[in-house]
Parts: sequence; C-alpha cells; structure tokens
Amino acid sequence: MSDTDTQVPLQDLNASAAEPADDLAYNEDEQASRIAADLEAVFDVPVQVSAVLGRSKMDVGELLKLGPGTVLELDRRVGEAIDIYVNNRLVARGEVVLVEDKLGVTMTEIIKAERN
Repeated sequence: MSDTDTQVPLQDLNASAAEPADDLAYNEDEQASRIAADLEAVFDVPVQVSAVLGRSKMDVGELLKLGPGTVLELDRRVGEAIDIYVNNRLVARGEVVLVEDKLGVTMTEIIKAERN
C-alpha cells in the first residue's frame, strides 16, 4: 500500500440500517430502489477487474522455458492478501476462496486513494 492509500473498513451489510429522518417519506425498500435507479446509468459501463496473486520478474528466455507444471515463485507469501484492481487502479485487497469447484475472491479491505 502506498503512502497515499487509506484503509476504509467494509460496511456491515448484515447490520440494520439507520432509521431515516422523520421528514423523509422513504422506507428502506424505496431508498434502495432510488439508489439503484440513480446508478442505473452506469450499470452497462464495462470495467476491467484484476485480482493479482503476486508478481515475478524474469528474462524472456526464462519465460519461453516455462511449461505445464512449472512452479513460478511470486513476491507474496501464502495467506497474504491479494490486490484487486479496477481499470488498473488498486481498489481493494482480498482473499482467494473456493466456491463449489471454482476460484473466487472475497474483498476484505477497500482502498480509498486520495484525490489530487
């Protein structure tokens, strides 16, 4: 994490939401529908999401010698958080999980970068 990144805890989605002020006529379902409608314009915007397990540097000659079953040493330790990028910007850290017979990623920390 760079000096400009800040750790932001994830919101507890299981906790009950705070009650709206008396002057607001929205209940929780109406608020959720309104938020979803406000964001609807960006639902179809494509983004590239990458989960980086680690990195390794090597010469092209070494790269060409890699084959099936080759073990590649990465710059991370087992159990260390992976980086999650959206459009090449670090947005979160997480853990690799197994869901049925597929690999997935669960976010454990949101990274909030300071804007210049």
